[in-house]
Parts: sequence; C-alpha cells; structure tokens
Amino acid sequence: MLKPDIRQGAAVSSASAARKVAPSHTPISSAQRKVIYLACPYTDPSPAVRRERFEAATAAAAELIRQGEIVYSPITMTHPIDMVLAGASNTLGSDYWVAFDEAFMNFCDEMVILDIDGWDRSNGIARERSYFAEHGKPIRFMSKITAGRV
Repeated sequence: MLKPDIRQGAAVSSASAARKVAPSHTPISSAQRKVIYLACPYTDPSPAVRRERFEAATAAAAELIRQGEIVYSPITMTHPIDMVLAGASNTLGSDYWVAFDEAFMNFCDEMVILDIDGWDRSNGIARERSYFAEHGKPIRFMSKITAGRV
C-alpha cells in the first residue's frame, strides 16, 4: 500500500512506514519552518470511535514528524485530557475546546485535514477550516496512516 508524502507529493511504501524509525533529522525552529495544524474528527457517542480517531491522528502526526515537519495535533493533545475531565465513556465535545484550538490555529501556518470517516461531517473541522480560510492559510488533506501506528 502506498501513502502520500504530502510535502512533496511523493509516495512511500507501507513497509518503510511500518518500521519504528526516528526522524532522519532534527526539525528546525518554527521561525524557519511552517507549523502544521493537524485536523481530525473526534466527537462521537462511541468511546471506541473516539479512541480510533485519537490513534489515527497520533499516527498521522508521527508520520509528519518523521518527515521532518513541525506538527500540532489537537486530538493527540486533548484526547487524554478529555478522558480525565469527562471520564472514559464521555466527552466534553468540540465546543469545549474552541478557545484552545483557536490559540493554536492562530500560531500555525497551515492546516492538514486527516481524511478519515467523519471529517466532512465534523463541526470542529468545519470551524477550523473556516478559520484557516478566513486567515488565508493553506488547507490540505492527508490520507490515513495504516502502518506504523503508535
């Protein structure tokens, strides 16, 4: 299976992605490189779906970091906190995290939407996408990482 390298439009094999490989180089400072905001749907009544989305977001963030990118993944950051605050079977929901998201969206230079089930129905992604569009920041898509999951 091939998955895209969104920076250069190249593809890498899943065999190379399956290896747990440290980044080939240390990322340079954010003053010299763009910072990516990785958007992924999260809110769902099912704790199992939320967990799957957290894992997909974390694997995608790891792949981008492996490629040398600087990434902020709100789902990777907030899922564990959401579980502490709301409990394992509940969620605070997208509206709770708006102020947190906007602080990071303001800092980030571009948005990458993880193309997984639910992205096109996500109120959070719609809000984030509008923010990036209104601020003239690029928006791209990334396919789900199926190998090398965290």
